[in-house]
Amino acid sequence: MAKAFVAVAVWLCVLAPALALTPADPHKPTWAELTAAQRQILAPLQSEWDKLDTVRRKKWIGIAERYPKMKPQEQKRIQERMREWAKLTPEQRRVARERYKALSKLPPQQRQEIITKWNEAREAQRVQEEQRAREAQPVDVQATDQDAPAAAETPR
Repeated sequence: MAKAFVAVAVWLCVLAPALALTPADPHKPTWAELTAAQRQILAPLQSEWDKLDTVRRKKWIGIAERYPKMKPQEQKRIQERMREWAKLTPEQRRVARERYKALSKLPPQQRQEIITKWNEAREAQRVQEEQRAREAQPVDVQATDQDAPAAAETPR
């Protein structure tokens, strides 16, 4: 009987700290529990919010807390990144996290070179997408032809 009591006591001593570290609900806070400002900032993630674990949610909430202090250009970048992140599959997100970890271990100069190349590639892709969008738009040839002579005939 004493051995059983000791075994239970040891088991409780080992298990109690682990239970204390386990959150009651692993998916807190819910979308509804966010403030209106947090929901507005994190809107690109709304459809994915229920799938995020608590650690990821807290990370995004931290970003939302810093967001008002950011410059407009930084805010725009964060919004774009959130939209891109929401579009990724879980596997693509895992790969992105692994790449980020590997990148953070590189020397600063080498890391900056990679980031610069990556940004250049993103900009080139953006330009290509804009060009494709312009090419896909129909051109009104008659309006263009009529506007040209009118512009030339404008008195000086």
